[in-house]
Amino acid sequence: MKDRYSNRQYIIGAIFLLPVMFFIVKLFFLQVIDPSYKLSASSNVLRNVTQYPSRGLIYDRNGELLVLNQPVYDLMVVPGQLAPFDTAEFAQILEIDKDYIDSEIRKAREYSMFRSSVFLKQISSLTYAVLQEKLYKFPGFYVQPRTLRNYPRDIAAHVLGYVGEVNRRIITEKPDYSQGDYIGITGVENTYEEELRGEKGVNVFLVDVHNRIMGSYQDGRFDAPAVVGNNITLSIDAVIQEYGEKLMQNKIGSIVAIEPATGEIISLVSAPSYHPELLVGRARTRNFSQLAGDTLNPLFNRALMAHYPAGSAFKVINGLIALQEGIVDEYTDYICPGHYTVGRLTVRCRYHSSPKALSGAVQVSCNTYFCHIFRNLLDHPKYGSVTNGFNVWADHVRSFGLGERLDGDFPNELRGNVPLASYYDRFYGENRWRSLQLVSLAIGQGELSVTPIQMANMTAAIANRGYYFTPHILKSIENAEIDKAFREKTMTSIDSVWFEPVIEGMFRAVNGPDGGTARLAEVRGLDICGKTGTAENPHGDDHSVFIGFAPRDNPQIAIAVYAENAGWGSTMAAPIASLIIEKYLTGSVSRKWLEDRILSADFINRVIAVSDEQEN
Repeated sequence: MKDRYSNRQYIIGAIFLLPVMFFIVKLFFLQVIDPSYKLSASSNVLRNVTQYPSRGLIYDRNGELLVLNQPVYDLMVVPGQLAPFDTAEFAQILEIDKDYIDSEIRKAREYSMFRSSVFLKQISSLTYAVLQEKLYKFPGFYVQPRTLRNYPRDIAAHVLGYVGEVNRRIITEKPDYSQGDYIGITGVENTYEEELRGEKGVNVFLVDVHNRIMGSYQDGRFDAPAVVGNNITLSIDAVIQEYGEKLMQNKIGSIVAIEPATGEIISLVSAPSYHPELLVGRARTRNFSQLAGDTLNPLFNRALMAHYPAGSAFKVINGLIALQEGIVDEYTDYICPGHYTVGRLTVRCRYHSSPKALSGAVQVSCNTYFCHIFRNLLDHPKYGSVTNGFNVWADHVRSFGLGERLDGDFPNELRGNVPLASYYDRFYGENRWRSLQLVSLAIGQGELSVTPIQMANMTAAIANRGYYFTPHILKSIENAEIDKAFREKTMTSIDSVWFEPVIEGMFRAVNGPDGGTARLAEVRGLDICGKTGTAENPHGDDHSVFIGFAPRDNPQIAIAVYAENAGWGSTMAAPIASLIIEKYLTGSVSRKWLEDRILSADFINRVIAVSDEQEN
């Protein structure tokens, strides 16, 4: 009997013990093994408030501040904490209307009654100062600090670029960004986004069941401060950039100036431009739409993306190729009767003394000379065919960075065009085209197209007697090194010994005692070497072109200028380039009469007037 009762005792004990063990195991699993409930519980008692970092500052090559940060504030709302408030006073402080208040509160309620959402973005410091004193009257609202870009000088909009809020596509492509983050959209802000952006921080607060902050969680033990972005120094000279933009007022075109010894971009002007402040803050969307709708297209970066004929400035390359391939030497001359005529084809030339060898032909920009050497190159028996001769020519041209992206540190650069033999095969038929059909390439016209930055880089390669460094805008970066590729020489296919005859011609074009095409570019003592060009434009007046560098020995600056619809290269592009060279090398401008003439020139309104007249 006793054994029977003792067995019952164990059974009853097991009945009570098993549920206890079950709950112990369950609790262990929930609290230790499975984190989902723990996280869910934490989310009900903690609020993570993002601390947005300030972006890195941007300086010019001389340490002048180009881009800084200004504080702004996002006004946040938690619908569950709202109480009746004076909407008229609230609207007056924020300069909004009652419809906006009702709409944003309704959206916030649809999102969550107890989680915060943005009510009004980017409140200025002045508005915040007024709001802060009265914020106690508006329960349920609080502010979150942010920063926006600020520009001390109205320059270099295309260089600097702008910052905007990330969209869904960016968030999908870059998971480390989230709703409300800002990112560089164009220019330097885009290229060096990783260096400029910094790292977000977080403050963790205890909140009650209604999401009201009760205090810092564990005295800030789990807070992480935001890390400010790295500062960067650009290679542009703010004074020269501003001066270039001033000279290009009321004009369409571009200026690119490069330091030949490094490839650093001294100035990059695209005209017309816009004030960089227009694409900052809440007005950015409206201003962007207006800029995008402007018929002059101020958002378009002509320095990197505009395709132009190279014009007569390209003759220097054809001269170098002819020397390299043994088609001519520096003494080979041709008679110019004022035109180059073969059959029905006539290429006219300006009046000048004749005959001319290479240096003289560059000096006076003789079309006849360069038509001869171009055709003699393509037709030379050593190549076996015109196609092979053309391919030799094209390979030399591309070695100067033409027809290819230079792969510097600018997004959206276009490649221009150096035509392929296959293009002419499709157009004329394989082996059925002749050098005469391509003769416009001899003077920088035809199917050849270039961008201003490519022409400036080509000029730097000539100044260096056969090599260039990839053009780039970054000079230095805080806590990091710039891309090593920017320190490496790119050699052209032309031997250094062949550059002097061409450079002598460029020197004479500016400084020659017997006249050259670029005499307006002369500045005594600076030894400017240059070449003018007049790029034919089927849609209106020709474009004015100039390339040049200075001084002749140990050059400090190489430049390319394109002024659309401005006519001869000697009348507009050459003076603009020489003024910039003088300003850069000496710090001032001596020829005020020339500066005044350039500043008063207006090709935008003239073009508009002509267009209106044609319509009428």
